[in-house]
Amino acid sequence: MTKTHADLIWHSKANLRGYDLILLPGGFSYGDYLRAGAIASHSPIVSEVRKAANEGKAVLGICNGFQILSEAGLLPGTLLRNSGLKFVCKWVNIRVENDATAFSTLTPSKSLLKMPVAHNEGRFFLPQEELVQLQEANRVVYRYVDEKGEATEEANPNGSLDNIAGVSNEEGNVVGLMPHPERASDPLLSPYRSDDGLRVFKSAIQYMEERH
Repeated sequence: MTKTHADLIWHSKANLRGYDLILLPGGFSYGDYLRAGAIASHSPIVSEVRKAANEGKAVLGICNGFQILSEAGLLPGTLLRNSGLKFVCKWVNIRVENDATAFSTLTPSKSLLKMPVAHNEGRFFLPQEELVQLQEANRVVYRYVDEKGEATEEANPNGSLDNIAGVSNEEGNVVGLMPHPERASDPLLSPYRSDDGLRVFKSAIQYMEERH
């Protein structure tokens, strides 16, 4: 494995040359004014993220990062206000639907992962025709499910269309999800002793190694 390093990148950075993995984290950007991620999607750095994505580099958007990638057109759909009109903070189960992306190769299809969500605008929406195209192209990466792996209404924390928790671009190197894998990367961080999120990042490392 080659030597790696990580940097925090300011929103106005001129370029991302020399980076193989770009992570847009959760949190809040610009106070989530207008729509979550809408203003941040116009930051100078986002054009560089787009270039990196077009070059095949791995790009992951978590929660607000997913919202930004969606607003920037790098991922399909939009993230609307939760159906219950309240901030949701809880642990959920998600089912892996596509294990061929840069972030899911180490999580077999139909396997279940436990991660927390913490958001106010996480309801994934897409017009019906585009939803069908998304499904046919196998670009739904994660779905909210119950303990048995069933995509039920009760298991859906925000009213997302078709229980969708995460999607990818056509090439599979750009992925966005509302659950937080970084908060489930060490058993000490989880009341369920879950480190399921760690496999998301290990998948990305494997993807980068295979590209070099």
